Amino acid sequence: MTDPITDMLNQIRNAQVVQKTEVVLPYSNFKNEVLAVLAQENFISDSKKIMKGKAKLLKIGLKYENGLPAMEGFKKVSKPGQRIYIKAQEIKKIKGGYGKVIISTPKGLMTGIKAKKAKLGGEVLFEVW
Repeated sequence: MTDPITDMLNQIRNAQVVQKTEVVLPYSNFKNEVLAVLAQENFISDSKKIMKGKAKLLKIGLKYENGLPAMEGFKKVSKPGQRIYIKAQEIKKIKGGYGKVIISTPKGLMTGIKAKKAKLGGEVLFEVW
């Protein structure tokens, strides 16, 4: 697996298509930070670190609104072969303000709106709506 974040987002999207309430994935600190941002922005209900034997896992609670998934889709911007960086002034709205862009800044992961207010640029990980 070359891109664990894309794999995680694909598993979440696939689980939402069949109306699952939760997904269990292998744990990593970076995935946990991404999920924390998604939970703050109400794309997922929550995420918890669980232990199964010696293995660390992430249990992700999926969120639905009126029977529809809260996270309709995503677009990966930075890829392992091509990293995309952006300045704070270049951050734009996604889907007319309906979506969010997740950026890795020197002060941690945050949405594009928060990064723009803090005048921080960084690596654009993905867009979600």
